[in-house]
Amino acid sequence: MNQNISKGLATARPLELYQQIKRDLESKILSGEWPPGYRLPNELDLMAQYNCARMTVNKVMSGLASAGLVERRRRAGTFVSRQNSDSAVLRIPNLHDEVEGRGARYSYRLLSRAVRPAGENESEFAHGGDVLELHSLHYADQRPFAYERRLISLHAVPQAEGVDFGDVSGGAWLMDHVPWSEASHRIGALNATPQIARVLKIAVGEAVLSVERHTWRLRQGITQVWQYFPADLYHLSARFTPNQAAPNDAVVPMLDEASPLQ
Repeated sequence: MNQNISKGLATARPLELYQQIKRDLESKILSGEWPPGYRLPNELDLMAQYNCARMTVNKVMSGLASAGLVERRRRAGTFVSRQNSDSAVLRIPNLHDEVEGRGARYSYRLLSRAVRPAGENESEFAHGGDVLELHSLHYADQRPFAYERRLISLHAVPQAEGVDFGDVSGGAWLMDHVPWSEASHRIGALNATPQIARVLKIAVGEAVLSVERHTWRLRQGITQVWQYFPADLYHLSARFTPNQAAPNDAVVPMLDEASPLQ
């Protein structure tokens, strides 16, 4: 480290130093320089780099872990978190794993991809920047299993603009590249519109399960997704005890084993 920088760090107040280290590490994670699964420098290395006390480094790491940006593993180190589809109270299974776990063959098709300015209702999510809009279809064997409309904020995830998503779904790509720290979900039912019916190959007005999900990292919008499933392929289940106010297995959409996939 440059000697002048080292001297500057040495004279910084503990709070200022804590904030600087936190900003530096967050920046590397948020920018993708440190991708999911990346092993962070250990505390001794960071102490030497920033010329600070171990307590300061430990406080930074604890804050990043609380925000969901890193995972601390005993004797192994600290790693950038991987996006986990089962982390939230409402679990939404990875569609690829869910389909294949039931003995069906999963496939995916990109229907459309476009970069455009954020609309009026999307501006806050996208920080006033552009969004990448993806429309795609997930299959179980040869049957349409889920129609998906997804927005990705290019302010938060600029590298997504360089991905064509022809071979990988937006959700799968984000899971591998952009961990999130907060998510919201909404499940509902609706009658298939002409567009949804056409894509899912069902009758207009037929029952459809809808799942809406928004994810953030440190209050910065990452993605918004709307998924639509033929009602006969999915059911909702929950398992909990009387003492669980927010069960880990609450309201799980599952592939209906009684439904034919052909």
